[in-house]
Amino acid sequence: MSSRFTLKSLLALLGLVVLLLLAVAAKEFRLYERAWFTVQEWHHEAHWKDVSLWLPDYRVVIDGLELEDLEDVSALTYDPDRKSLFTVTNRDMQLVELSLDGRILRRIALRGFVDPEAVEYIGPGVYVISDEREQRLVRVQIDEQTRELDASAGQQISLGIGTNGNKGFEGLAYDPQGHRLFVAKERDPVRIYEIRGFPLLDPQQPFAVHVANDPQRDARLFVRDISSLHYDVRTGHLLALSDESRLALELNADGEPISSLSLLRGQHGLKRFVPQAEGLTSDDEGNLYLVSEPNLFYVFKKKAE
Repeated sequence: MSSRFTLKSLLALLGLVVLLLLAVAAKEFRLYERAWFTVQEWHHEAHWKDVSLWLPDYRVVIDGLELEDLEDVSALTYDPDRKSLFTVTNRDMQLVELSLDGRILRRIALRGFVDPEAVEYIGPGVYVISDEREQRLVRVQIDEQTRELDASAGQQISLGIGTNGNKGFEGLAYDPQGHRLFVAKERDPVRIYEIRGFPLLDPQQPFAVHVANDPQRDARLFVRDISSLHYDVRTGHLLALSDESRLALELNADGEPISSLSLLRGQHGLKRFVPQAEGLTSDDEGNLYLVSEPNLFYVFKKKAE
């Protein structure tokens, strides 16, 4: 009787420990909020489907293409003038131009950077590159002859906002109409900052930078990190990519999550999960492009109605 009672007690205790661990994990991975959003997303479809990107309608058409001779690709931006993509590598530090089907078009060496982590198109030939560890933003300019870029030659600012080692500025997005640069702090905590005044578009104007954030919006982001941002000009919506949550979220103009794209195997036609999503952007037609470390390339397009 005593041994049976002891065994039951141990099993009950073990069950309690398991439940507690599951509860802690659910809180850590924001599973409660994510499950509630899944319910909300069903209701969002009727209102948002025709006036947003509506990520549930996307299907993968290039699934994990290996980018030859590249390692540690990080970030992605679309250049509407060149009809091409740009990414950065933070091991050998290059700015790399890619075709829309994942071919390497050219490489530009980066000098004077410590940890280039994001790149964003601003205007014809003008980009901003973030140096994650130093929380530094550097404006660079390229043309057809550019083969090397030196950070010291570009307009730059450093922002000591919540410095936390290798959890600094991970994603960039630019609103060309509002002249707003969105900067994502990776985690601990997740933050999206809005910067006005950088890069300086008119050299005749005084250099004045204003930085703002929206804690209420950031609290609604049920992701563990942000690895990339993209601003969609057509809708005015922001896309936030999370590597650890294996998810992309579409945020409306009020910062509310309205649709999502899962990066798990079997979702959106993926044959296997996306291992380490680091960059996300879209082109003029709304096609989505994604890169994952070490060198994987994905394209998602909306399914035919």
